[in-house]
Amino acid sequence: MHEDQIVRLNRIEGQIRGIKKMITDERYCVDILTQIRSASSALARVQDNIFRGHLESCVRDSLSGDDSLDKEEKVNEILDVLSRFR
Repeated sequence: MHEDQIVRLNRIEGQIRGIKKMITDERYCVDILTQIRSASSALARVQDNIFRGHLESCVRDSLSGDDSLDKEEKVNEILDVLSRFR
């Protein structure tokens, strides 16, 4: 399910190496900050994709089942995740 995120993470890993090199080479601060923002945004997209996948698979399966305790646990889990990322 998350295999497609590996490609994105590999790209982000390359961005991070590039940022390290920019710092080592004492590049212009604004250019470094721009690259950091780009990597952060890319990582946020990976996070969103994984969260969406969780909702579309694990949570959907749980909510469509008959186990009310499992449903309650999934709802609480999602509420907890959302509160951590506010």
